[in-house]
Amino acid sequence: MKLSSSPYCRQSLCPILAALSFLGLLPVYKASYHEYGEALSKCILFFEGQRSGFLPQDQRMSWRGHSGLGDGWMVKTDLTGGYYDAGDNVKFGFPMAFTTTMLAWSVIEFGGYMPPAELRNALVAIKWSTDYLLKTVSQPNRIFVQVGDPILDHNCWERPEDMDTARTVYTVDAPNPASDVAAETAAALAASSIAFRSSDSGYADKLLGTATRVFDFADTYRGAYSDNANIRDGVCPFYCDFDGYQDELLWGAAWLRRASQGDSYLSYIQNNGKTLGADDNINEFGWDNKHAGLNVLVSKEVLEGSTYSLQSYKASADSFMCTLIPESSYSHIEYSPGGLIYKPGGSNLQHATTIAFLLLVYANYLEKSSQTVNCGSVSASPAMLRAIAKRQVDYILGDNPKGMSYMVGYSYVFPQRIHHRGSSLPSVKDHPQFIACTEGSIYFNSSSPNPNVLVGAVVGGPGEDDAYEDDRVAFRQSEPTTYINAPFVGALAYFVANPS
Repeated sequence: MKLSSSPYCRQSLCPILAALSFLGLLPVYKASYHEYGEALSKCILFFEGQRSGFLPQDQRMSWRGHSGLGDGWMVKTDLTGGYYDAGDNVKFGFPMAFTTTMLAWSVIEFGGYMPPAELRNALVAIKWSTDYLLKTVSQPNRIFVQVGDPILDHNCWERPEDMDTARTVYTVDAPNPASDVAAETAAALAASSIAFRSSDSGYADKLLGTATRVFDFADTYRGAYSDNANIRDGVCPFYCDFDGYQDELLWGAAWLRRASQGDSYLSYIQNNGKTLGADDNINEFGWDNKHAGLNVLVSKEVLEGSTYSLQSYKASADSFMCTLIPESSYSHIEYSPGGLIYKPGGSNLQHATTIAFLLLVYANYLEKSSQTVNCGSVSASPAMLRAIAKRQVDYILGDNPKGMSYMVGYSYVFPQRIHHRGSSLPSVKDHPQFIACTEGSIYFNSSSPNPNVLVGAVVGGPGEDDAYEDDRVAFRQSEPTTYINAPFVGALAYFVANPS
């Protein structure tokens, strides 16, 4: 049923529905009333289920236990803490840094919309990661980019509390390059310094000072970390740098500019845009490609500060927004029949959450400067951008052809058999006996629901046909990741304060 022609069009919803009706090609399913506050709380809680290291007494995901307590011993460095990226037990630095940047950006843009308790929880989630990232760059001209052998890890179905696979530490030392991971780490620390500035200025100073040093390392020794022969087999094909390191350098500089207001970083963005490919792949945003996010971030200075030397970044941001509007002549992004943003490659909801986030951020920037985006025959207003974002958020929460929430633990129908070791194996609290590498196979192959609910996890989700297979084997659909959830925190926070 099209909501715009149904009795479910409550007065408060009609402006959004009018915008969706104008978009035409996006179906709107019978509306559910969504508890965005509940979804936000659960979205943040998810990160406690991904924690590595020694867990605190106030750990709320109580079925988890301590893990990875010896991480870093091989290199005589404390590398405990941080997050497992997804359903395995490896700490991949590249996506962890991006996750952190997006959590911090969520707080920067939308923290004011969060209930105070959830803002505190969000900051705790950020600090769990930044504390670890500080350890990875604690030594000059060296960055620890990963802990855990992914081949050995992926050959086991084992709880993180039991893991006995090699905790190999992958290290890049100058003059070998790691511009991508180092610059993303700099971005994460710089963004987080803004998030902590008002509540912990000393920690914010530490984050910003470290970000400055790490960015210098990234910029001085240029190249992709996955091109280093000594670590390539450990990071590829999992988090190989497929799209080059240049976008991370611009992204890192942009966040340092935002955090420090330093003119040197403004000059860097202005002078290196062409040489570092700022105009390339502008319709992508995720752990490996920062272009669309970079352009939205930098556009703030153009829209609100009239920094016209950065106009090319705003032009690219405008262009990206136009690709999302089906009735625009510039439309480029694919949508599923049910209205979900679709890109090939699996874990599709990573695109839906990042793009929804960017739509909401850009809408705020436009509104503050009383501007719209010229998309040829269509003028994209902030309300229109928010309508597209809301459609993605609501789809994830259950307004989709299957009527299923793709956030675990939200609503009555959600994925039960997610591809996640800790969730699918008996908890160490219920089954303290060791479960060895291959002994977990019976749980992986079981048709029973996971015994431990990873509350708040957003799975990879459906693809181009809106179909979803609730099966651990189908990891492209059933595996959650930290970088799917991180931007969703910001999007949900916006709708907590603006539900209609």
